[in-house]
Amino acid sequence: MDLGLAGKTAVVTGGSKGIGLAVVRTLIAEGVRVVTGSRGITPELKETAAVPVTVDLSTPEGATELIERATIELGGIDILVNNVGIGDMGDFALGGFLDLPEAAWTHNFDLHFYSALRVSRAALPGLVERKGALVNISSIGARVPGDGPIAYNVSKSALTALGKVLAAEFGPQGVRVNTVSPGPVSTGVWTDPAGFSGVVADSLGIPHDAFVAGALERMAPDTGRLTTPEEVARTVAFLLSPNNLSGADVLLDGGILKQV
Repeated sequence: MDLGLAGKTAVVTGGSKGIGLAVVRTLIAEGVRVVTGSRGITPELKETAAVPVTVDLSTPEGATELIERATIELGGIDILVNNVGIGDMGDFALGGFLDLPEAAWTHNFDLHFYSALRVSRAALPGLVERKGALVNISSIGARVPGDGPIAYNVSKSALTALGKVLAAEFGPQGVRVNTVSPGPVSTGVWTDPAGFSGVVADSLGIPHDAFVAGALERMAPDTGRLTTPEEVARTVAFLLSPNNLSGADVLLDGGILKQV
């Protein structure tokens, strides 16, 4: 299917791996010119036609630098995908409310909420000019923040709310804003024994594959499996294509959340 994105320009945050890398590849396949910002440049990202910018998007300076460099490179921005997040175990900050230091909350909000807020604020004048589109990558954790990791989930709740605010304010100016909220995705977070799931499995003294299987059984997705990064990327691309969707929060969790 031709999504009508050929010739567009895009900024994707956190495009070096996982969901972000899948979004970069999908948009390029649709004929989009892409600039992506992340803390590092992976070999997989180098293999794409995207223009990588090395920045720390948990800082105000990183957001400004990314949009300034992207605007110069692309001549203008039609699309923004705020995806950055979950760089390492510290980004999850495991523990109960009284266990987490303020630094853990600050880090999670800087990475998962303020990065999107700052990049969006820098990009929106150009998006308004071009009647563009914006997608935020949140999480089903935003809808069940108490299930933990709580700092991560609460920061994603704020991100989901931000999408609603931006859709209401900038929709009349021609900019559509939507959110994609995946459940567990088959990135290194769940598939790498050295990642989040592996570290938790080690702390519980059980094999990694047994922990992942047990976690899936508890979450009970109707499909019985993890979502793939490519499935998230295709959903993002559809939301960015010409349509009348705005202010939506699309669950992509295989049926884990069953509330109406």
